[in-house]
Amino acid sequence: MSNKLLMAFALMLVIEGILPFLAPAAWRETFLRLAQMADGQIRFIGLTSMLIGVALLVVFS
Repeated sequence: MSNKLLMAFALMLVIEGILPFLAPAAWRETFLRLAQMADGQIRFIGLTSMLIGVALLVVFS
């Protein structure tokens, strides 16, 4: 179990690193816009991301 969790974390880091590597200006602009959002909007984005992740885990498990 811990090996799979470590592999999932490593894959997340690779995926998270793709945009800053390929398009650093777009990545910076995205985070500037994100910093200007209200807390509720950021929470909604986080919740949506988590729900999509859980749905994908259920579908592909």
